[in-house]
Amino acid sequence: MSEHGGAVSELVDQLGRLPGIGRKSAERLAFHLLRVSETEALALAESIRRVRQDVQYCVQCYNLSENESCVICADSNRDQTRLCVVEQPRDLMSLEQAGIFKGLYHVLLGRIAPLDGIGPDQLTIDALVDRVRKGNFVEIIMATNPTVEGDGTSLYISNLLSEFPVEITRLARGITAGSVLEYANREMIADALSGRQKL
Repeated sequence: MSEHGGAVSELVDQLGRLPGIGRKSAERLAFHLLRVSETEALALAESIRRVRQDVQYCVQCYNLSENESCVICADSNRDQTRLCVVEQPRDLMSLEQAGIFKGLYHVLLGRIAPLDGIGPDQLTIDALVDRVRKGNFVEIIMATNPTVEGDGTSLYISNLLSEFPVEITRLARGITAGSVLEYANREMIADALSGRQKL
């Protein structure tokens, strides 16, 4: 039972549901929101409302977008022959920040994880295979996270794509096994992309 009143207690509970936010952090955030100006607090609320209402998945790559196509898919200057496959939009953002890859992306929206009840049919793998079938790609870069599930997902997709005349590569292990792209620094990602290897 919370020692705070109704509205404060509810805010702390809601903030505590965010990933990586424990009870103490949730309380600190709640009291911070009570201290800032009403304008600043309501700007945060408006940003949350806008992102929930206006952001959707890109119809081509499943990146986050406010339009039907994301800015990367809509950019005709991108290399249309190379496709980088990632697990989540945040992985795409990490790769983009490295500033090396100039091709297109495909976001799986997860990874195959049988122990968590996540199978291939719950990801965007069918859409990926269809893109490769219809596209003019010469290279597919498997940039799933270097974990057991990420490697398994990469292998599963590689087998599906083996019938197509494309080179399938994997990020080099500049990113250590068991780590997550989201937390890799720019140099590690740049090394991993530059040193990618054929599967």
